[in-house]
Amino acid sequence: MVYHSATGEPHPATTVCVVPTATPLTFRPTVTPSAPPPPQAPLTPAERGVIAGAERALLDEHRLLTEAELTALAALPDGAVMALASLAHQVRLDWCGPEVEIEGILSAKTGGCPEDCHFCSQSSRFDTPVKATPFLDTEEVLAAARETAALGASEFCIVLAVRGPDERTMQRLLELVPLIGQETGLNVAVSAGVLTEDQATRLAEGGVHRYNHNVETARSFFPSVVTTHTWDERAETCRLVRTNGMELCCGALIGMGESDAQRVELLLQLQELEPTEVPINFLNPRPGTPLGERPIVGAWEAVRWIALFRLALPSVILRYAGGREVTLRDLQAIGMTAGINALIVGNYLTTLGRSSDEDLQMLADLRMPIGALTAII
Repeated sequence: MVYHSATGEPHPATTVCVVPTATPLTFRPTVTPSAPPPPQAPLTPAERGVIAGAERALLDEHRLLTEAELTALAALPDGAVMALASLAHQVRLDWCGPEVEIEGILSAKTGGCPEDCHFCSQSSRFDTPVKATPFLDTEEVLAAARETAALGASEFCIVLAVRGPDERTMQRLLELVPLIGQETGLNVAVSAGVLTEDQATRLAEGGVHRYNHNVETARSFFPSVVTTHTWDERAETCRLVRTNGMELCCGALIGMGESDAQRVELLLQLQELEPTEVPINFLNPRPGTPLGERPIVGAWEAVRWIALFRLALPSVILRYAGGREVTLRDLQAIGMTAGINALIVGNYLTTLGRSSDEDLQMLADLRMPIGALTAII
């Protein structure tokens, strides 16, 4: 079943040091001449000015940031991360409001995909533990949707490992979407690869609320991780989704070897595509894939880019997606105060998430209300 709780890792032991309070203490960092500078150094006036300029643009002028402004923000030192996060949280509240949207996803047709996305264990081109399975039957899909609805979610996404839907797949989707909506009241999203214009029209007319088609990374970096189709093919499907009246869900995958400049490039390209929702994923390297040995993105870096995604895309539904558990670990709540306003609960397509109870408790602790978000742009 889709929504099992992931097993938590044990917390390391904590050593408590008791210091007499009679003598004042002065703490000085121990830095040898060859050591790198401390990551939490105070910001210079010029660095604070970069953040202040972004604040004026987003909160006073209510406009999108330019390439130059985003590049300057991305170049700020590690000591700026919490200032970026704080501004991103204010931008999220100002542009989107306080609500958080919850979504469940279901891998309804797993493995056997003919494409060669180097991060994906569902590709038939790589020798991975994930093997091809047929489309789940109707009752299995409905059961997963009921579990999602019971969590207080408003969105349920049917995900298929295919290049694009054939006619048989289209018929199944057009049968399932209204059934799920009628039985659970959930908005139904679909992720089924590249679409033709006719397919996009039929899915929209069939009740699909949101269509997911991630561009994953910048156009300039895309050929390094996918060779069986192009970035522009993905972008064309994204345009068809919007043209036909469905909300566009178009996400990113951070940590595949792209540069900071290419991440800024991606943010500008997402501005042009105008998605309603942007899932932000962090690479969780999968055994057997070409990226299976890549290091995991650091937690501090992840918080920085969560904030930058919000600052670049102030009006989108910015969703916590795959990899957040292994990348952010205990800092997941910080991401919720750095611009995130939606999350996938339960498991992902081929990897475990953390338990939905933990996510719901996190939202309760942060006093963030759960609600449906739609077409904020």
